[in-house]
Amino acid sequence: MYVKEINEVKKQLDQLKSDGLIENWELPYENLLTRLSAAIFFLTPAKEEMEPTIWKELSKQEDFSFRLNQEKKLSGLMYRFTFEKAEKEKNLQRMG
Repeated sequence: MYVKEINEVKKQLDQLKSDGLIENWELPYENLLTRLSAAIFFLTPAKEEMEPTIWKELSKQEDFSFRLNQEKKLSGLMYRFTFEKAEKEKNLQRMG
């Protein structure tokens, strides 16, 4: 399914991977998604020191937030990130 905003994020992720910042990224259930706010992406940075650059790039999209992927249910990658307002608020509370 074609969702413009999701494809924009995927393009960003591909660029970050090709620049050597991201080791790998995933978007489970991509063909079921109809909007960016429903998408749950996962990634593993190539190196820890690259994380600030990755988060800065992805935060260009509205309501971006991330957290460690502790559950490892949908993906085995290190971080989970979304572009959903309620999730962003929850993640900010966890950090604060």
